[in-house]
Amino acid sequence: MDEPLFPDSGPDIARKRRALAPEPLNAFKAFSAAVFADGALPGRTKQLIAVAVAHVTQCPYCIRGHTQAALKAGATEAEIMEAIWVAAEMRAGAAFAHSALALDTMLHAHPPGPTTA
Repeated sequence: MDEPLFPDSGPDIARKRRALAPEPLNAFKAFSAAVFADGALPGRTKQLIAVAVAHVTQCPYCIRGHTQAALKAGATEAEIMEAIWVAAEMRAGAAFAHSALALDTMLHAHPPGPTTA
C-alpha cells in the first residue's frame, strides 16, 4: 500500500479546484484572510485555536496548514502542543458530557433502583 490515504494538495489539485469553482474559492480565501487577520485576537492566537480545532475535526490538511501558519506567526512548538492538549481535553470532555444522553436513556428504560455491577 504505497498510496497515502490523504494525497498531497499540490499544484495540480489547486489548479483543478480553481478551474471548477473560481468564485467560491476566491470568496473562501478572502473570508479566511479576514478571519485570521489581527483583531481582538492576534493572528498567532487565532492560528493556535485553529490548530486545536483542526485536531478535533481531524482534518489532516488543516492540521498541517495551521501548524505551519502558527509557527510562521511566532507560536512555539510548546504552545502548539498545549493547544493540541486543549483539543484532546475538549474532545474527551464532549464524550463525558454527552454521556448524559445515554444515562438519561437508561434511567427512562429502567425504573430507578439499585445499580448492578
